[in-house]
Amino acid sequence: MGLIKGGMGLPVDVRDVTRSGSRYTEERELPVRVAVYVEVDAPDPLIDELREALRPRTARASLQIEVAELGQTPSLAPLTDVAIAIAGTGNVGLQQAVASIRQARVPLVVTGIGDGVRSRELADALGQPTDDVIVSYDPVEVIERVGSWLSDTLGTKRLALAHNFAFMRRAVAEDAVKTTAWQNALVGTVTPIAGADMPIMTANQVKMLLQIAAAYGEPLGMERVKELLAVVGGGYLMRTIARQALTVVPVLGWAIKGGVAYTGTLAMGKTAVQYFEDGSDLGQLIAHYKGVVAEAATKVPKRRRTASLPVEEVGQMALPVDEGTGPAGE
Repeated sequence: MGLIKGGMGLPVDVRDVTRSGSRYTEERELPVRVAVYVEVDAPDPLIDELREALRPRTARASLQIEVAELGQTPSLAPLTDVAIAIAGTGNVGLQQAVASIRQARVPLVVTGIGDGVRSRELADALGQPTDDVIVSYDPVEVIERVGSWLSDTLGTKRLALAHNFAFMRRAVAEDAVKTTAWQNALVGTVTPIAGADMPIMTANQVKMLLQIAAAYGEPLGMERVKELLAVVGGGYLMRTIARQALTVVPVLGWAIKGGVAYTGTLAMGKTAVQYFEDGSDLGQLIAHYKGVVAEAATKVPKRRRTASLPVEEVGQMALPVDEGTGPAGE
């Protein structure tokens, strides 16, 4: 019960994947509380860019906006998840605000306009770790880097941040892609039994795609989960995409397995991110993946297509299992 079988007869636990989809839906509905501290001489271009970026899409996100000026120590709202400071000169007013935030043990990122020298100056003036100071002459770049910082810092609230703030979506999605690609590379490398890694890799890939879809606000119902399992199941899609993307294959068998697992997962995830960035939905992405597999199937030599081989069910398509590389590209 609850298992789906691909061409290699390897089970994938549908219930586990479905529970993950439900969890991602719940995580993106979590409340998010952001405090923004603006120094009185903060640069207008950066203020305008952050103001536009921090427009909540749902009522689950709340903003606290404060001006950091000398002699005033603004209070931090209870249960604040993160604070963002927009620095100007980094004088005493902002120093007091930053000290208050740190005392409350709330994660803080300081933003500003300038170069590496300016970044170090702000870090020194505010007693802030340099990794938590983001400075650039381009306000758009500052926002992009803030997105990556938030994704790394607030792991449990990443999907909620992406659900509410559009500038967060790519950073959260790309983090899911990179993490899953490395996980699958490790699985492909260390699993000694041919085919034993495919259920784990398939589940990881489907969960990755569900995370990406959740970050972009896509519905994650049971039917969508089944569609994803059908098209990703068995590893045929991963191997097909990996062959298209992998230009240098290591000599050692274990490295080939890990390389195909990494490259296939990475390319699969990057395609998903690009589709959502272009305004496509999950159904269109699934249709694209089916097309990739169908096209690859037409290139299998006729003698192999007509041989008595196991098949993978992908939607309404029956595709031959690629025996040449084994389940993980071995």
